[in-house]
Amino acid sequence: MDKQKADKIISEYLQKIYGFSVKKAFSYDEAEDLCSDIVTEVYTSLLRSDDIANIEGYIWRISEYTYSKYVAFKKKHSGISIDGIEIPFEEEFLTDDSEEEIKRLRREIAFLTQTRRKIVYLFYYENKSIGAISNLFGIPEGTVKWHLNKARNELKECFNMERKIGKLGLSPVEATEYGHDGNPGNHGGPEYYLSDKLNLNIVYSVYFTPKTKEEIAEELGVTPVYIEDKIDYLEGNGFLVRQKGNRYTTSVLFYSPSFSLELYEKITKIKLEIAEILVKEYVPSVRKAISDLTDVYIPSGNRELFEAAAIFYGVANNCSPYVEKDRSKYYIKTTDGGYYIPYIHLKTTRIDPEYKATLDLPDYWACGNMTRSSAKYPAMSWSVDTRYSSREGTWANNLYTDYEYVYEFMTGLISDNSSNSEKFDRLRSRKFISDGNKINIMIYKGSYNSFVKSIPALDTKIKDRFAAFALKAAMERAKDYPAQIQDLIISDGVNGFVSRDVALMVMDILYNSGTFKKLTEEERVTSNLIMFSDRLPNV
Repeated sequence: MDKQKADKIISEYLQKIYGFSVKKAFSYDEAEDLCSDIVTEVYTSLLRSDDIANIEGYIWRISEYTYSKYVAFKKKHSGISIDGIEIPFEEEFLTDDSEEEIKRLRREIAFLTQTRRKIVYLFYYENKSIGAISNLFGIPEGTVKWHLNKARNELKECFNMERKIGKLGLSPVEATEYGHDGNPGNHGGPEYYLSDKLNLNIVYSVYFTPKTKEEIAEELGVTPVYIEDKIDYLEGNGFLVRQKGNRYTTSVLFYSPSFSLELYEKITKIKLEIAEILVKEYVPSVRKAISDLTDVYIPSGNRELFEAAAIFYGVANNCSPYVEKDRSKYYIKTTDGGYYIPYIHLKTTRIDPEYKATLDLPDYWACGNMTRSSAKYPAMSWSVDTRYSSREGTWANNLYTDYEYVYEFMTGLISDNSSNSEKFDRLRSRKFISDGNKINIMIYKGSYNSFVKSIPALDTKIKDRFAAFALKAAMERAKDYPAQIQDLIISDGVNGFVSRDVALMVMDILYNSGTFKKLTEEERVTSNLIMFSDRLPNV
C-alpha cells in the first residue's frame, strides 16, 4: 500500500484507536503509550500490505495483538503489585536491584498453602477474575477474596524473613536397609515407597517433631509445590499421620544412626551366655518334644536338619521375656494391600571410634518368620534365611507359588515337559528340585500350626534370669527415639531380646561343638525351611 493511502487510514482511525487505548489503560500516560504503539504497528503493517478487504477488522486485530504485547511487556518489567510487592511474570528482568526482591517474592508465593498459591497465581499471573476463580474452585467469591487478602498479609509478613534450610536440606539421610514386620503388599515392603530419597527424607523430617507441609519444605530446602503430592501420597499409604493443625508425624521406625561398638559387645556377651544356657536347658526339651514327629521328608535323610529348624523356631519365638505394649498402632496399611510395621536402617556412625573390639563376631543377621500359603492346595511353608542357608533373594524371592509347584510335582499334577517348563525352571533356579527331579526341601505331613504347637516354650524361671537386663537395655535404648516410637522400641527390645540372633548363636554352638554335623551344600538349600502338606513325596 502506498504511503498516502496509509496516512489517510491512520487519520481516519486515530481517534478510535486512542479511545480503545484509554479503555485498556490505567492512566492517560499509559493510554498515549499504548496508542502510539498501536498506530506504529498498524501503519507499518499497512505499508507492507496490498489489498485489505476489511480494513476495520484488520486494524482491531492488530490493536488487540499490540495490546497483548504491551501487557506482557509491562508484566515482564514492572509486575503487578500486591500492596507494593511486585509479582514477577517472566524469568528475566531489567534491573539487578529488582531481581533479588523478585526471587524472594517467588519463594514466598511458593510457601503459601496449595489453594492460596493457586488463587494468587490465577489472579495475578493469569488475570483471572474473582468470579472465574470462584467457578473454577467451586467456592464463593467472598472466599476467593479472603484467600487473596490472607495471601497479601502472609507475603508482606514473610517477604523479608530469612528462611533457613534445615539439616536434611544440606545432609539428607540415606537408608541402608529396609525391613517390615507383617505382610507386604503387591508392590513389596517399605522400600517401594521410601527408596525415593525425597520420600524418605520427608518422612524422616517429621520423625522427632511434627511439622506442617511448609515446615517440611523448609527443612528439606525446597518449596512446598514440589512435595505436596508426595506428602499426600505418603499419608495415603500410612507413612505420614496427620495431626491437629495439619501437622504430620510418622510411626515408621528409623533405627538410630548412632552406634556404640562397646555397648553392642556388652549386650552380645550376655546373649552368648544366654545361648549357652539354652543349649543346656532348652534344646534337649525341643528335641524330645518333636521326637514323635516322624512324618517328615528330609532329602538327605539327616533328621538333624528338622531338629535344627524346630530349635531355631523355638529360640527365636518362645524364649524371650515379655512386656505388654500395644504394637497395633505401628502397623500401616498401604493402598496395594500391605499391612506391616516398617523398619528403616540408616547409615550409622560410631560414637566410640576409639574403642577396640574384643570379640571376633560372625554375622548374626536373620530375617523374620516367612510363611507362604497356597489358596489352591494344602501347601504352606515356613522359612528363615540366615548364613546357614544358601537361598537368595530373601522374602521377595520366596513365592507361595514355589510351594504350589512342588505340591503339583509331587502329586503328579504336572510333569517335566515343555508346557510346564517355566514352573520347573523356577524350581530348579531355587534348587527346590535337583537336576534329576528329586525334591530337595523338607516336607512335613501336617499343618504349620501343629508343628508350632509341638515346640515348647522356655520355662518362666529361666526367662526371669535375664528379663531384668532385657528391660533395662530396652528402656535405655528407647531414650534415643522420639516419644511416639518408644513403646515399640521397648516392646521389640524386651520381647525380641532372645530372638533370631540368639537362635543363630545356639546354631553355632550345636554345629561347632559337633552336636550336629556340618551342613552339606544340598542341605543348606532347606536349612530352616519346611513345607507343610497333606502328603509326602513318593521316594
